[in-house]
Amino acid sequence: MADEADINSTINVQPNGADTGPQIALISQYVKDLSFENPNAPAVYQWPDQPQIDVQFNIGADKVGEEVLEVSLKIEVKAIAPQGTAFAVELLYAAIFGMRNVPEDQIQPFMLAEAPRLIFPFARRVLADAIRDGGFPPLLLDPIDFGSLYMQQAQQMQATAGEPAGHA
Repeated sequence: MADEADINSTINVQPNGADTGPQIALISQYVKDLSFENPNAPAVYQWPDQPQIDVQFNIGADKVGEEVLEVSLKIEVKAIAPQGTAFAVELLYAAIFGMRNVPEDQIQPFMLAEAPRLIFPFARRVLADAIRDGGFPPLLLDPIDFGSLYMQQAQQMQATAGEPAGHA
């Protein structure tokens, strides 16, 4: 029969109440800012040309408490036809995440890759609804691979950091 010390060492028992494993939880998500412009209504609804759609997005992250982070996803959409601007939408969608015992080197990848992946479907719906409510067909954005984008940006930053000073 194994003694108690052997059992505790094999299952890595933590002292009662100790919580040392990494934890991340989505606390809340919300529309922080939403703007919809339809500058050429009602004429825009009779334009024969399909507008060109330009989509831009940006990710922001801020520490708002000791173990609390806000991650925001800004999406800007402009629809421009030869006759002028059909519509312009700007959405700032954010979420609050609680983090505990997360290694420092894992925080930035979470904030800039995983968190945006989690909130993007909700931001996408808000954007589609705003465009539909403006009298246009809803725009359903394609999924975005935030992980790949994060890795590309990290590689670009490493390459730039490795260049001699004065190089552009």
